[in-house]
Amino acid sequence: MRVLGIDMGQKRIGIAISDEMGITAQALKTLERIGAEADLEAICSLVREYGVTEIVIGYPRNLNGTPGRHAEEYAAFGRELQKKSGVPVCFWDERLTTVAAEKALLEGNMERRRRRRVIDRVAACLLLESYLNWRRIEGVEG
Repeated sequence: MRVLGIDMGQKRIGIAISDEMGITAQALKTLERIGAEADLEAICSLVREYGVTEIVIGYPRNLNGTPGRHAEEYAAFGRELQKKSGVPVCFWDERLTTVAAEKALLEGNMERRRRRRVIDRVAACLLLESYLNWRRIEGVEG
């Protein structure tokens, strides 16, 4: 059972993938946003290539818990992705994942230019790790 983690952005989409047992998350790649159809097809291609059985998309929330500015746009993207891929999509609170990713990269003394190239996939990895940990704690089966 492989789970794909997606950190949506306006310019890029960070992608992470779980191991086959759904225990660990690894940063996979960053997709430059081209347009909804091309973005959906690129993700569907990864779903097929890796045998993904579930997709987790970061759901943007404000710090007070209300839906963030892009919440409905990302939710619509997720619904369309589920239709096109045939794989269940769930949404996971992504508050502060990009902040945590930035902090981790800064602590690793990564130069700014390189940070910009990897931050989205690191955020996706943190998002997916959070989801996988929750599943393990709650005893949720995939």
